[in-house]
Amino acid sequence: MVTVSHEEVVEAARRIAGGVLRSPCVPSPHLSELCQAEIWCKLDYQQATGSFKERGARNALLLLSSHQRARGVVAASAGNHALALAYHGRDLGVAVTVVMPRFAPLVKQVRCRQYGARVVLHGENIADAKVRADEFVATEGLAYINGFNDPAIIAGAGTAALEIFEQVDRPDALVVPVGGGGLIAGVSLVAAARGDGTKIVGVEAERCPSLTAALAAGHPVRVSAQPSLADGLGVPEVGLTSFEIARRRIDQVVTVDEESITRAILKLAELEKGVVEGAGATPLAAFLAGRLRLLEGRRVVLLLCGGNIDPTVLARVIEHGLALEGRLIQFVAVIKDRPGGLAELATAIASTGASIKQVSHERAFGEADISKVQVLCQVEVRSSEHTTELFTALRAKDIEVIARGGLREIAES
Repeated sequence: MVTVSHEEVVEAARRIAGGVLRSPCVPSPHLSELCQAEIWCKLDYQQATGSFKERGARNALLLLSSHQRARGVVAASAGNHALALAYHGRDLGVAVTVVMPRFAPLVKQVRCRQYGARVVLHGENIADAKVRADEFVATEGLAYINGFNDPAIIAGAGTAALEIFEQVDRPDALVVPVGGGGLIAGVSLVAAARGDGTKIVGVEAERCPSLTAALAAGHPVRVSAQPSLADGLGVPEVGLTSFEIARRRIDQVVTVDEESITRAILKLAELEKGVVEGAGATPLAAFLAGRLRLLEGRRVVLLLCGGNIDPTVLARVIEHGLALEGRLIQFVAVIKDRPGGLAELATAIASTGASIKQVSHERAFGEADISKVQVLCQVEVRSSEHTTELFTALRAKDIEVIARGGLREIAES
């Protein structure tokens, strides 16, 4: 069985020094209040390509033989591993081919090409992409670099933990996103070598709980990977090497739903001024979902490991997150279809301090009473209490509210 030692992680840190950012690990008063714990954030989304994957990618490339360097490398990746290989391959003079699932985020596809990589789109998930990548190994003699199960990748990922233990005095727990298992394997290896009792908690997306399934079975098993905001964690089977390292060293694994991930992305943007992708936001999502209550009051480090979210997705996520928190609402109001009717509605809304985002009239499919018209309103409010105040003010003006809710509720009604 191939494994990785703590000494290999230390050597990886020396090897990649100067080529990979030693990312900050900072305390967060806002998140600490929100999570009822002393929260520190490891900001690996600030790496040049936006994720921790650079650590392992550079380490693996530097360990290639001269023959392998000349031939080039290939990898199957949803994006971050591909980006890291492309970026450091260009820096080190190694040709890189990346095979991505067909629906990999466009921003990651474009950036890989900008870094000089050959990008091939194939299949619905990482497993499908891996089949195509293996063909390049067979036909072109490329060296395959697994994004989560390669010893050099795992050792490189573990360097994040070496930095954390130098930056944070005696953390009680490290909360780590889990996809293929490489990051949590490297991090848990470093934590175990210290022997000071720091707990290692893994977080998976509910839509792809591959480590949870592997722990239940005692070995890696294939699970169904459903589309998720945490697309970087959509690995249907954890790596065997990563699993064998992590299974003996981690303390807990939890899963999080899509709404918790959405809220975590919003909170990190709003409170920490950081753009973090779904996979990177899962540690905070676990707190927001109430899955980490045992860590309340403890000193906890969240590994915010990636920031490569498509801008269009980010816009939708923020809007949906506001709706989930009751800060963006929609309702249908019935007003008199006469001059000044809409102005009266707008005045009533403005009088409560709410902000109108969008309004649209509905005449053809409204009520039979042609003296009235329905108006669909999208309004930003402070809280649910503010919403109550708003509807009270509308009714005081004889404006009937016949439907209300967040964006999703209205869309489904």
